Amino acid sequence: MAELKLTKHLLKKIEELFEEVGYTIRYAKGSFNSGYCMVENQKIAVINKFFDTEGRAGVLIEILSQVEIDTKTLSEKSLKTFKQISKKENKKEKEEAEDVQDEKKA
Repeated sequence: MAELKLTKHLLKKIEELFEEVGYTIRYAKGSFNSGYCMVENQKIAVINKFFDTEGRAGVLIEILSQVEIDTKTLSEKSLKTFKQISKKENKKEKEEAEDVQDEKKA
């Protein structure tokens, strides 16, 4: 399977998925770590505006892996995007687990 490319097109799809699940994405400048936060019971993801497309998409994918998503409420388009992202994230986790196992054997 081809590696998932973190492109502007994919970033747009991820942003739409976030909107569909009720998150607001804010791109702000500052020296802070990107991530997600709850502000007064609102779902807001704050991303460093100086990140390039790949960085923005990567952070949003990481956030999606940490929040609970009800896939039954997603549109067909967003569900497809979510599944693509989940496969990438699962592959990354599997590789990290294998690296830890290799380090323990050494």
